[in-house]
Amino acid sequence: MTQNNKKTQFKARLLRPAKSGSDTPWAFVILPKNASAQLPRRGRTTVEGTINDHCFRATLEPDGQLSHWLQVDQELLKAAGADIGDIASFEIVPVEPEPEPEIPSDLQEALATSAEAQAGWDDTTTLARLDWIHWIASAKQSKTRAQRIANACDMLASGKRRVCCFDPSGYFSKAFSAPKAAD
Repeated sequence: MTQNNKKTQFKARLLRPAKSGSDTPWAFVILPKNASAQLPRRGRTTVEGTINDHCFRATLEPDGQLSHWLQVDQELLKAAGADIGDIASFEIVPVEPEPEPEIPSDLQEALATSAEAQAGWDDTTTLARLDWIHWIASAKQSKTRAQRIANACDMLASGKRRVCCFDPSGYFSKAFSAPKAAD
C-alpha cells in the first residue's frame, strides 16, 4: 500500500443498489483495484476529485475486498450529467491530511460523561478517531452499537489509542462490503 498524492484516473459503471434504503435514487461505483491501491489506506478514505469533470469531495467506504466503493447521490449524478448504468470518468486524490470525522451524537454524549475517555479521544490521531467511529457505526444492531460505545469509552479511558481487533478494510472480518447491484 503506497501513498500517492497524484490524481488517479479510472472509468467505472454507475450501479443501482438492489436496496437503496431511501426513496431518493442514488448510484455507487466500485473502484478498480489498481485505483484503490493508490490510496493511503484500505479503510475509509476521504478524496477530492471529479466525475465527468464535475468536482466532488467524498469519503470512500471499504468494500471488504481490499478496494473501496463510492456512493454517488442524485445531486452529483445530475451535476455530472450521468445516470445509473453509464460509464463515468473519475479522477481522485486523497485529501491530506485526512479531515476530522464528524463524531456521532451518541458517542459525543458518552465521551462527555468521562473526562478520562475524552482525554484519551483527544490524544488519538485523526485516523484513529476515524477507525473508532467506523467500528461503532458498523454495528448492525443498536444494542451492539451501545456496547461498542461503552467499550470505546472504557478503552480510551484506560489509555488505549487504537481500537483493537478491528479490520477497517473488512477483508479479514468480512465486516464491510459494497452494496449489491440491482439486476
